[in-house]
Amino acid sequence: MSRPPDPLPWICRWRTNLIQTPLFAVITALCGTLSLAVSLVDKRGNVQHRIARVWARACVWFSGSKLTVRGAENLRRYPVAVFASNHTSYMDTPVIFASIPLQFRILAKKELWPIPFIGWYLDRSGQIPIDTTNPRASLSSLGAGARTLRSGMPLFVFPEGGRTSDGELQPFLSGAAYLAIRAQVPLVPMALSGVYDLLPIHTHHFYPSELTLNVGEPIETAGMTVRQTDELTARLRAAVDALRLPRSAEASESVQGAQARTDG
Repeated sequence: MSRPPDPLPWICRWRTNLIQTPLFAVITALCGTLSLAVSLVDKRGNVQHRIARVWARACVWFSGSKLTVRGAENLRRYPVAVFASNHTSYMDTPVIFASIPLQFRILAKKELWPIPFIGWYLDRSGQIPIDTTNPRASLSSLGAGARTLRSGMPLFVFPEGGRTSDGELQPFLSGAAYLAIRAQVPLVPMALSGVYDLLPIHTHHFYPSELTLNVGEPIETAGMTVRQTDELTARLRAAVDALRLPRSAEASESVQGAQARTDG
């Protein structure tokens, strides 16, 4: 699939500024406020997570994109696991929440916590902040992640530590593998395709795209030790890379999707 044109067509920029951005702001404020109110009585987080999924699905819909999940059966193979995906866009988080049908916690950059509504939800719903610039704070966050897994709650991680600047897969940090080994739970590789083209790091305008989340076979960690963290990290990165759609495949799906909408 070819990259979005640069600059984007005026219709994309105007649609983003006049329609999509206000809609995103409204749904984020509404769902954030509702989640905060519910958190006072929803101690297990079930209702808050449902609200987050409503927000996520609305964001994907507002973006004008179609989302397909492949290998969804692998999401429920184990009651507790570490989910790990490539990180391509700010829209990755809505896509992930819209796709995973069970409650989980996310290990996310602490820079998100000061953002109104989003940060308030992250804090009240028990998500885990991580400071990648502070090794001691990172170790503390990994410890919190391991405790979350041992309590029976799945965890989601972006192993790259930040969004890609060019759409390509970046080196992986070892946190996801370390957590899976430490808690002795499976590591589930996932790959996002099309989300970078929807909203890459260098723009604030949407370019509707065909979005795909490919979920791979879980990688067992039973019997592994933390000394094998680097080995498992390499296996995880290779699995995620293999799950990413080739650009030609994304282009084919985009054309097919456009034809289906035209025929319909």
